[in-house]
Amino acid sequence: MSEGTLSLPLSRRSLLIVFGVTLMATLTAALIGLVAFNGWAATPLWLPWATFAAALATVAAAATCAMVNLRRDGQRRLLVDSYEAAGAAYVISRKDGAVVHANDAARRLFGVGHLSSLTQIERVLAEDDAALARFRRWRRSAESGAGFGGEVRRRRADGSVVWWMVAAKPLARWPGHMQWRFEDITVRREIELILREEQIKLVDFMDHAPVGFYSVDQDGAFLFANATLADWLGVDARELVRGNYRLHDFILPPPQEAPPYALVEQGSNLPALDVLMRGRDERPIQASVAQTVVRSEDGRSVWTRSVVRDLTHEREMREKLRASEDRFRRFFEDAPIGIALLDQDAHITEWNKALQSMLGVNHDGLTGHSIADLVADDRRHDIIRRLSAVLGGAEARTPIELRMRGGRGDLVVALYAKRLDGTMEESPGLLLQFINQTDQKNLEAQFAQSQKMQAVGQLAGGIAHDFNNLLTAMIGFCDLLLMRHKPGDPSFGDIMQIKQNANRAANLVRQLLAFSRQQKLQPRVLSVTDVLAELSNLLRRLIGENIELKLIHDRDLGPVLVDQGQLEQVIINLAVNARDAMANGGQLTVRTKNTTTTQAMSRGSEEMPPGQYTLISISDTGVGIPPENLDRIFDPFFSTKEVGSGTGLGLSTVYGIVRQTGGYIFVESAPGQGANFSIYLPQHVATDAAVEAVPAEAVESRPRDLTGVGRILLVEDEDAVRVFGARALRNKGYEVAEADSGERALELLHQEGREVDLLITDIVMPQMDGPTLIRKVQEFRPDIKVICISGYAEDKFRQRLDADESIQFLAKPFSLKQLAAKVKDVLRPQEAPRQSA
Repeated sequence: MSEGTLSLPLSRRSLLIVFGVTLMATLTAALIGLVAFNGWAATPLWLPWATFAAALATVAAAATCAMVNLRRDGQRRLLVDSYEAAGAAYVISRKDGAVVHANDAARRLFGVGHLSSLTQIERVLAEDDAALARFRRWRRSAESGAGFGGEVRRRRADGSVVWWMVAAKPLARWPGHMQWRFEDITVRREIELILREEQIKLVDFMDHAPVGFYSVDQDGAFLFANATLADWLGVDARELVRGNYRLHDFILPPPQEAPPYALVEQGSNLPALDVLMRGRDERPIQASVAQTVVRSEDGRSVWTRSVVRDLTHEREMREKLRASEDRFRRFFEDAPIGIALLDQDAHITEWNKALQSMLGVNHDGLTGHSIADLVADDRRHDIIRRLSAVLGGAEARTPIELRMRGGRGDLVVALYAKRLDGTMEESPGLLLQFINQTDQKNLEAQFAQSQKMQAVGQLAGGIAHDFNNLLTAMIGFCDLLLMRHKPGDPSFGDIMQIKQNANRAANLVRQLLAFSRQQKLQPRVLSVTDVLAELSNLLRRLIGENIELKLIHDRDLGPVLVDQGQLEQVIINLAVNARDAMANGGQLTVRTKNTTTTQAMSRGSEEMPPGQYTLISISDTGVGIPPENLDRIFDPFFSTKEVGSGTGLGLSTVYGIVRQTGGYIFVESAPGQGANFSIYLPQHVATDAAVEAVPAEAVESRPRDLTGVGRILLVEDEDAVRVFGARALRNKGYEVAEADSGERALELLHQEGREVDLLITDIVMPQMDGPTLIRKVQEFRPDIKVICISGYAEDKFRQRLDADESIQFLAKPFSLKQLAAKVKDVLRPQEAPRQSA
């Protein structure tokens, strides 16, 4: 039977109809033959009618059969069309594997144009052994008359996989026939696989989510718990659900009056509740639980949907963040430099204590202020422009130097600026760091001033040395002349005039040395009140009758360690300057008091450390000092007086003496408001160390016998000084040998027949200087007495001789009497007493 033709078995009713039609047709044919054989007349009357009836019956039967067959063909065609229109592949086969019918879907599925046997299907499955074996098992089962159904996976040659759903069942009315149904379910299996994978992912996510999930029933027994929560609690998830664990077993402390499924007594449906749970190894867990209670329609069943967040790590991170913020806040607040945050409009939003202290404002004193409000000079627009450039993204390679208004005056500040990028809600701003450079600038100014003063001091010291040599010769030869020209002599007045001018020149040289701080001080513990009391009469004569002098003293004034003569010179110089500033009269006030400073005090480039001081304030009501001159009044040779009215060394000498004493001097003045000089002298604290005493010759005023005997070697490269010294000493009875250099002096010492009692040498000499000569002489004459003479300060040569106390010093310029007295004091133990010359 060909494909597409169904062989349907005939029913019993159909056989009877066919038999009846055949019988009627046979009877009709016999009647016609009889009539034809006998003729119409010989035929009985009923016979034609009977034959006609039989024919009609036969025709009716044939028509009925035709209609039945037509109807059965329509049903058969409808069945075939239904198979063809089906989306699945249908195959009807016999027991021997021959295919009775296969629809178009089956031919497309198996890729054949004509399907005649199930063997063709096996050939399609031959690429996959497992699929072929399974189909053959199904075929054997079908041949035995049993139905089946299942899935088969077919792997193609290109490696792709195709899934079929196969079902077979026997046809009850067609024995030995099977209906096969093949459906390609590849797409469905892929969808199922995707859904299964997504389900696995969802289950894995739920199980290992960073939060815990659980559900308990009305008894608190766990219906579900994910692995995350089980891990936190230290229990396996399956054991947590299957075991006898209850919700309250893990709550610390368990709520006494709450339902088994609730966390607290107040209620069950809570958006979030912080609870303490018992974790692994009894470790407490800070958790936040959001729980919803669900009830069945009949109200008998209860279960929960609960989400748990472990707050332990969050709390730890929050604590670390708070500690980090505290550290940052401490760094910000306690930073030694000023820090401020600015918004995009250059207004201050935050600041630290250092900036607040630097500017001398209270906590709210900077709120809402623009940075331009704090700038003290005229560079406000330039500062704003540069900060705007940094805010726009430019890099500030160098700090901005500016002056700011501080609590104790203007400050010099180095400003570092950096852009701070904002967030989505905030605009970018600026981070400013203020480094106070006022002290550094003051130190730089002090250093520059010190270098300038040192340079001028070295110049002054050098000039003083040369002047002292000249003045020593002038004063000395005047003394020699006065020995021959007594009062009444016509030349006496001229000689005295020369000597007086030489002494004035010597005072000028001493001022140079005082300015350069190279003079030898002779400090004593003094009361400033006593010094001013002794000096008051002299001050009144100096300032004149049209100027009133007022002395105001504090009680229990602290003592100071100063050179009285130098202190008197300071006060006299300031008084004379005040007098010159009050040409039309006025008032000069000298005020003393004790003062204690707890913080360093800055005035200009000077900075006075904290301590206890005795303050001497000298103020006048004169014309004052212009601001442009205040920074220069202590400079040497600077004077506002007319030419010939002063040397310009008065105030510079005052400055040098005060600073060499360890004190500080400050000036305050304004045009038309007078001037006030404040001298701060450190108060003396008594110690066991001895205070250097004033030499005897400085206070001894009675006549002395200056003659003596002994052999003296005088070494001096300046001929005039050497000649004067030698003649002066010879006049006093000494034997004097002269040398113009250190080398010549050593030759004389080795050539002399008898010992030299005293060596008098200049300190500064070409080639071999005085200290070198002394060391060489002491190598073979360690007991020789030595007097050093110099126009420089004593400290200069003491440092070069390791402060040998056996060596005496005589400063130039000296008179004949001073030279003789010094020699007398050094050689006194070897001399016999003599009468006054």
